[in-house]
Amino acid sequence: MHVSRDISIKGRITLFTGAVTALLCTLLAVVVMTAIHHYATDALRSEIRAAGGRVVVAVEGRGWVAGPLARQPGRNMQVVDNQGRVVQSTPALRGKPRMATFIPHGQNIREDVVCGGVFGQRGCEIVIAQSAHRPEGDWVVYTSSPVIPPWVEPWLATLIVGTAAVLTAAITYLGNRIVTASLRPVHTIRTELDEINASCPARRVPTPPTRDEIHDLTDSINRTLARLDAAMTRQRQFASDASHDLRSPLAAMRTEVEDALRAPEETSVTRLGDTLLPSLKRLESIVSDLLTLTKLDAGAPALNVRVDLAELVDEECRMHHQTTKRLICRLEPGVVVLGDPMRLGRLLTNLLDNADRHAQSTITVKVQHEEDERFPGGAAVLEVMDDGPGINADKRELVFQRFARLDAARNKDAGGSGLGLAIARQIAETAGGYLQVEDSDRGARFVLRLPRARRDDSSGSASGSAPAAGWPDVTQ
Repeated sequence: MHVSRDISIKGRITLFTGAVTALLCTLLAVVVMTAIHHYATDALRSEIRAAGGRVVVAVEGRGWVAGPLARQPGRNMQVVDNQGRVVQSTPALRGKPRMATFIPHGQNIREDVVCGGVFGQRGCEIVIAQSAHRPEGDWVVYTSSPVIPPWVEPWLATLIVGTAAVLTAAITYLGNRIVTASLRPVHTIRTELDEINASCPARRVPTPPTRDEIHDLTDSINRTLARLDAAMTRQRQFASDASHDLRSPLAAMRTEVEDALRAPEETSVTRLGDTLLPSLKRLESIVSDLLTLTKLDAGAPALNVRVDLAELVDEECRMHHQTTKRLICRLEPGVVVLGDPMRLGRLLTNLLDNADRHAQSTITVKVQHEEDERFPGGAAVLEVMDDGPGINADKRELVFQRFARLDAARNKDAGGSGLGLAIARQIAETAGGYLQVEDSDRGARFVLRLPRARRDDSSGSASGSAPAAGWPDVTQ
């Protein structure tokens, strides 16, 4: 196991190809040699029967054979009379007993393989016994020939084995070349990836012209590099925007402190504190939002309990009673979702703070249930609307970017950190829903849709009991 881990993919595939090819070629060679051996043996038996048949005809006619019994070298024959005496034989068996003891009882021909005996050290021979019918009784003509070895002929065995070896080497070499050519783009990709760093994140690995797995791999790598490049760009932009937003209140505080130091008689601790406190609050807000975004980006664990949106919104509406805007909350009871109450409360607070900064006089909050094809169990819908200047359609996604800035009409109040809506959307996506800006007759309309919790879903305890039946219209 440890040895195979140290071998390259090319080496492993080449080794596997060679081993499998050698096995298959060996099996093929054995099959071919076996087939040739069977064919040659059958042909030899036919020749032996034909030679014996010629002698049988002569014995049945005259009782003896004129001329040599066998016409082929290495073939032996014997003529045995009805008394079991050898009356005629080939020169190699003269003076020797009969080559076999079996006779073709009830049949004209019988064959078997005989080893040793009159053949001595010559090995085994195929012996065929044929009956010759004579008036005094049946005679037997024995015809034999050496058994064909498994390799048939040495030159034939050499040819087949050599062909199998050459075929194994050729296929192994071809497999190595194919693997080498297939993995060549991988080497190019690895070289390019080694050269890509933070100073050149826009570089991409070359895509091979073939439509294979390597092509799909390069596509996936390039898409990953593109996402990393975009993430790095956003990170750099985020760091730049955060530095800018942090520098502004710090610069203002530094200016106030320097003025107080240059003219201490013209200021007091109370006046200086009142001047610095708004900048400190802004710094605190930005740092808090940055910490929240960091936790969301890191995938910090969150609760997953049943939350009644109507009750959650009712509590938030009561917490915003100090706002100077008219706050209308229209809540449908029984709209329950699964989520983290603290995060959902933060989402609603950010939406209300945003609406409070841009509304002229009225903020409207709605909670209701809707059918949504993206959520089989229905959607829990939360709407936050204001009667401010609204958001142009081409800028509705821009407001969810971190530290995004629109025109002066929607930024007339500098109290926001520029991160509230980005945090709200990320909380919505973490909870399995989505937050977007939708059409409205007047002002901006932020709509949150979350999957509604089923009745049998017991992931946690409910955040509270549902309000009474009906659509309460709570005005602050």
